[in-house]
Amino acid sequence: MIFLQSVALLWTLFGVTAEYINAALRGRATQSSILRSSNSGYQSAAINAIDGNQDSDFSHGSCSHTHNDPSPWWRVDLLTSYRIYHINITNRGDCCAERLNGAEILIGNSLSNNGNDNPRCAMVISIPAGGTETFMCNGMVARYVNVILRGKSDYLHLCEVQVFGHYFENEV
Repeated sequence: MIFLQSVALLWTLFGVTAEYINAALRGRATQSSILRSSNSGYQSAAINAIDGNQDSDFSHGSCSHTHNDPSPWWRVDLLTSYRIYHINITNRGDCCAERLNGAEILIGNSLSNNGNDNPRCAMVISIPAGGTETFMCNGMVARYVNVILRGKSDYLHLCEVQVFGHYFENEV
């Protein structure tokens, strides 16, 4: 253990950083509801927010979007636990950027209340239209990442959610 801590300290001193993977790309996403566009014919499914495409124009089909639900939520199941260091969220760029204001980013290992009872990593204050913001989770361990507009009846849309961390093995 001391050896590993020494190596980590040397990496830090010499500017070497560990590469994190975007675990969301390997995950499965779901959300409280799916807004179906009658004009374009495509569905704004939860998976659109983990497709690796940061296009923020909703009409291009790469954003997730719920109905106007009470406390709308979106979730990615990373399929195993990760030590999560940061999460990037790309907001819709063609309209309605303020809808994400006040969203909570929750991470944990429980599916209680659809994962919406997990601990909070961060809160979205504001993300500009089409912008991407980074939220630090400081190594919290989780299998599930949720974004919820708790206590609001509104639409929830996400154009990309990236979850950066390392695979977590239980320490015995």
